[in-house]
Amino acid sequence: MIIFRIALYLPIMTKQIEIIRKPRFMLLDIVHDLSTEQLNKIPEGFNNNIIWNLAHLVAMQQGVCYLRTGLPTVVDEAFWLTYKSETKPTEIVDSAGVEHIKKLLVSTMDQLEIDYNNQIFGNYAPWTTRSGIELRNIDEALSFIPMHEGLHIGYIMALKRVVK
Repeated sequence: MIIFRIALYLPIMTKQIEIIRKPRFMLLDIVHDLSTEQLNKIPEGFNNNIIWNLAHLVAMQQGVCYLRTGLPTVVDEAFWLTYKSETKPTEIVDSAGVEHIKKLLVSTMDQLEIDYNNQIFGNYAPWTTRSGIELRNIDEALSFIPMHEGLHIGYIMALKRVVK
């Protein structure tokens, strides 16, 4: 019976991962025509730039899903530390770095789906987000990520209007 329940549940969470993945592809389409300089520009009145926002989506998903369960991130620690919450851009990301971040937007979601289906996220450390939402397990984390990413999509679209 338990196996039957898990089999029914996995497609639902795979759908949740798809709800995160599809807007990331949309973002890649939104920024595809921007130069490395435009992606790195911090306009007046903003605290960060487009490339930081893209990388932050990766870092946040890694922290919320992997670090909260005591697992190492898929990205290296330096990447996570550079783009985690409460950081700001500290250096220019070159064109190779831009391509790396764009690939991570997709590859980290692919790995998340594999890891979720392999049920590696068992020991989730509950926490409360800055918006007051308590996340107690990986499923709640996956439900939270689209809200967070939606905020950053808005920032990216506002930044794009200013840097073009």
